[in-house]
Amino acid sequence: MAEQLLSIAPCHDTLPENYIRPESQRPRLSEVVTDTNIPVIDLSSPNKSLIISQIANACEKYGFFQVVNHGITEEMLRKVMGIGKEFFKLPPEEKAKLYSDDPAKKMRLSTSFNVRKETVHNWRDYLRLHCYPLDEFVPDWPSKPELFKEIMSTYCTQVRQLGFRLFGYISESLGLETDYIENVLGEQEQHMAVNYYPQCPEPELTYGLPAHTDPNALTILLQDQQVTGLQVLKEGKWIAVDPVPWAFTINLGDQLQALSNGRYRSVWHRAVVNSNKERMSIASFLCPCNSALICPPNKLTEKSPAIYRSYTYDEYYKKFWSRNLDQEHCLELFKTNSGEQN
Repeated sequence: MAEQLLSIAPCHDTLPENYIRPESQRPRLSEVVTDTNIPVIDLSSPNKSLIISQIANACEKYGFFQVVNHGITEEMLRKVMGIGKEFFKLPPEEKAKLYSDDPAKKMRLSTSFNVRKETVHNWRDYLRLHCYPLDEFVPDWPSKPELFKEIMSTYCTQVRQLGFRLFGYISESLGLETDYIENVLGEQEQHMAVNYYPQCPEPELTYGLPAHTDPNALTILLQDQQVTGLQVLKEGKWIAVDPVPWAFTINLGDQLQALSNGRYRSVWHRAVVNSNKERMSIASFLCPCNSALICPPNKLTEKSPAIYRSYTYDEYYKKFWSRNLDQEHCLELFKTNSGEQN
């Protein structure tokens, strides 16, 4: 029901009961730490081997990194964030037309994560779009605000190019051919989530999104420039990822953990909310084609056996969506016997 949308609902002085986490599952915001060593990689560096070694280090130690001088202009990024904010300020009747709680829909405005399955909801509305091929999906995108389709489709094209460039660096950092990962993943799908986290009366009791890993290959996140909300797990501690001006945060997804035979880590991350300010983020997901066979290359299993069995992305994605978001790592369900012993 569209009235479940937080961007339509009236403001709350206290958190509704169906958003309150059990005490053991709350974010414990006072325990979150900062890390001044979060990797920030300058993609304009003329030293390609330096970029590749920095990416290798970030993928092994953090499972994510930020990139600057990435080739997408600040003007473009301002337009994208601006049109996203305009969308969530549309009149309730406009947003209600787009609402769906069906995860299979390729364009939907929804709330939380998977409201059909959840017992506790998350303090988030989001617009989910499929983005490739654009000519197939753009006609069904929102027609309001007026420039939404034009701005977002241009952005999707640029983000896709950046993602393929990063796949090249990641491939080389593993000692593979530049185009190895891109080729293995096939004709990649691309999705986008425009996330809106309203002001929350009691942010210490709930999440924008609880701890999870991403089921896809690579996530390219544009953060709100004013409000911090992203946190990542490193060595048992939650680290706040403050936005670097107009940088992208790059999260490794589960498929890169599997393809690297566990050398690189798909990062556990979560979104917390704010009592003073609303927050937005725009996540772009590069996903293997459904028929892509995910398994590490022989070069990475010569010295250590494969940790995960071979599977298709279609099999993995269905398993991921059949669970709750914050259950155990979905990759655990695909381990081999040798992987279980490691």
